[in-house]
Amino acid sequence: MKTGLDAAQDFSAWTRAVQASVEEALDAFLPPADREPHKLHQAMRYTTLGGGKRVRPLLAYAAGALFDADPSALARVASAVEMIHVYSLVHDDMPCMDDDALRRGKPTVHVAYDEATALLVGDTLQAQAFEVVAGLDVAALPPARQLTMVRLLAQAAGSNGMCGGQAIDLDSVGLALTREQLERMHQLKTGAMLRVSVLLGALAGRDLAQEELQALDAYSAAVGLAFQVVDDVLDATADSATLGKTAGKDAADNKPTYVSILGLEPSRALAEQLRRDAHEALAPFGDKAQRLRELADLIVQRKA
Repeated sequence: MKTGLDAAQDFSAWTRAVQASVEEALDAFLPPADREPHKLHQAMRYTTLGGGKRVRPLLAYAAGALFDADPSALARVASAVEMIHVYSLVHDDMPCMDDDALRRGKPTVHVAYDEATALLVGDTLQAQAFEVVAGLDVAALPPARQLTMVRLLAQAAGSNGMCGGQAIDLDSVGLALTREQLERMHQLKTGAMLRVSVLLGALAGRDLAQEELQALDAYSAAVGLAFQVVDDVLDATADSATLGKTAGKDAADNKPTYVSILGLEPSRALAEQLRRDAHEALAPFGDKAQRLRELADLIVQRKA
């Protein structure tokens, strides 16, 4: 399995190496399509493999590069955070939530299969993520740190993290949120899983000192918010073919966004400020944090 940790590679080559490594790991950790129940396992692979930017795994690998993380541990934590992310997309696309027919350039799971299968795919991917993390090698990582990693992932995915943010999002349709309320929603919905991706990648190397944790938290807060601001800008400006999902859906559904609250150009300016904040947070790590800096640039400057 490729490690994706070659510091001599340019950024584009590094991202491709990590994405290939994560694809290989996900293929290995997911149940094979010919195992019973066939439809469930086929649908899990359909939605997880062969698509997506893999931003969360990239963050895990970039943070792992800071602390000389164990490659096998990185493969597991990167796969786990991606499984949680994909499960959230599958459920988010269902008719009872955002009701979307397109994801990563192909029909969503409930369209390609059926709603019950989509529900079970999300449930199973969440369980699979924790099984993958629980399989970390105790010879490489101390059990106490592994338990911390499991707890952090559970917190990031639960009501005090991603699911809590999704609940606020659903309750906010048609409401005029303040900027502070919108930011809090996205700190949970998007930011929590981005933060835990960074932390798990770092913890795959060693325990963190308090100042290191604070620096990584500041970085994660900036890139997490920037990711959502840019998502809102792209939803308002890009087409569905470019995005791989339905464009303009937030406005059509009357959902509060940074563009609806701040306007288009102020939202772009905010994303750029957050990019600079992310770079500043990494100053204590020096050149070893270059991959994390490059990912902050990618998140803000992406076109899809």
